[in-house]
Amino acid sequence: MTPTDRVRVGVLASGGGTNLQALIDATADPSHPAELVVVGADRHKAHALQRARDASIGTFVVLKRDHPDRASFDRAIVEQLQAHGVQWVCCAGFMKVAGPPLLEAFPQRILNIHPTLLPAFPGLRPHEQVIEAGVRVSGCTVHICDEGTDTGPIVAQAVVPVLPDDDVQQLQARVLRMEHRLYPMVLRWAAEGRLQVRDRTATVHLRNGESTTLFGTDV
Repeated sequence: MTPTDRVRVGVLASGGGTNLQALIDATADPSHPAELVVVGADRHKAHALQRARDASIGTFVVLKRDHPDRASFDRAIVEQLQAHGVQWVCCAGFMKVAGPPLLEAFPQRILNIHPTLLPAFPGLRPHEQVIEAGVRVSGCTVHICDEGTDTGPIVAQAVVPVLPDDDVQQLQARVLRMEHRLYPMVLRWAAEGRLQVRDRTATVHLRNGESTTLFGTDV
């Protein structure tokens, strides 16, 4: 694959950017089908921005307080992404639900990763929700963004055990290791054109040895 063939990807983040780092590492090889071309954040202090700069990836910041309403905020993000020729968007800890301007600009081309097995435990405090519910397994989910909170079509999931003595930090660390495996895998599928969405169902054209479910045995 030549550099001009690579799918141009923009990443939106709000925090530390460990999933961004996993995507940076996965796409560092020029033969990878995706290229990270810009990272945007809604906070100047988001460490994800420094990770992008360290990898020589362009950055931008759009602040909610600088815009009169959510639609204007979303349009400003879209303008930045389009200025960089972005074709797919990855949300990596971006603490905003995608609004209509984003969804219309990148229809069924916005990926998000959530640290539970959706549709269970969407939204905030995911690991607390899991522990409080007393479930025996948790994990993470990559899905296509829609207008809801973690309600879009599910693409792939990774499963980890929830141990009897787990606290939030222990469970979070176990899930995070799987997030770093799952998200780059799904981005590759998207960039290769093997991810399709129809009637709110995501389908991946899998090759030998591939699966849309990963199981983590690392406890």
